[in-house]
Amino acid sequence: MARRGKKKGRPVSGWVVLDKPVGMGSTDAVSKVKWLFQADKAGHAGTLDPLASGMLPIALGEATKTVPYVQDGAKVYRFTVAWGDERSTDDLEGPVTRSSDIRPTEADIRAFLPKYTGVIMQTPPQFSAIKIAGERAYDLAREGTTVEIPEREVEIGRFDLIEMTEEGNSVFEIECGKGTYVRSLARDMGRDLGCFGHIADLRRTEVDPFTAEDFVTIAELEAARFGDRTEPDESKPEAAVPEAQVEDYTAIDALLVETGAALECLPQVALSEDAAHRIRLGNPVIIRGRDAPAEAEEACATVRGKLVAIGAIEAGMFKPKRVFVG
Repeated sequence: MARRGKKKGRPVSGWVVLDKPVGMGSTDAVSKVKWLFQADKAGHAGTLDPLASGMLPIALGEATKTVPYVQDGAKVYRFTVAWGDERSTDDLEGPVTRSSDIRPTEADIRAFLPKYTGVIMQTPPQFSAIKIAGERAYDLAREGTTVEIPEREVEIGRFDLIEMTEEGNSVFEIECGKGTYVRSLARDMGRDLGCFGHIADLRRTEVDPFTAEDFVTIAELEAARFGDRTEPDESKPEAAVPEAQVEDYTAIDALLVETGAALECLPQVALSEDAAHRIRLGNPVIIRGRDAPAEAEEACATVRGKLVAIGAIEAGMFKPKRVFVG
């Protein structure tokens, strides 16, 4: 008897700008979204800790080719630091490792903010996804192994103290570049202030080019997928709702952000239908138009607003490097 192949997902493409809830891991969020859309492939642009909430951009289908551009985008976080205790994980999950009765004043904190603004050196937390000799730091940390994680350069463009709470905690907002660990900021500031500290609440509100206006929740996705029907048991995906009930994906697909939105950072080249056809076959084309760039290491080509390819522009000619289907 011939073996049945694994059911292939839909060739749906676009971005889901998920408002991830606290308690859900990034990998679980991607799996959930991929299942709801019955997408053939999916991936995320930047891990968000389970204890953190907020923006987790998830790429479906052809949009996975644009993930690096979103990963490199600036990010905005709002977070609360609880002073007095340092924890092994630098957030609420781990046990307390160091304590102090000292509490910083608003003036104390503001005096230190310039030290953490601009290009700085930062050591990632022991519980992080950094690879050490081929293993994740958090796996080694859970085994009780303390490892030396080298400092690395990160950039923080803005660091604002928003408020001091009645409990004596501090609420901050930062805009930062790729690779910044907010938990490390809480740890290092606590040490500098002599009071220790850890993250008590963390929310990512923006990942360039997406904003809070693009947010969609799991509940909204489920409502768009199933309407008034009962959601099937996720532990039995093979026994999902009958095919007749799920063949219309119009409502949930309407919640997707266009794949090309991830490439707003690149020069844009508008093509004719004929030129787009040539690009899709892998051929270079001459760029026409008074405002067309003559040179660019990377640019994206579109036809009628639809993404066609990413490529380079050399001597007024667009040369495709990565072509998009559909």
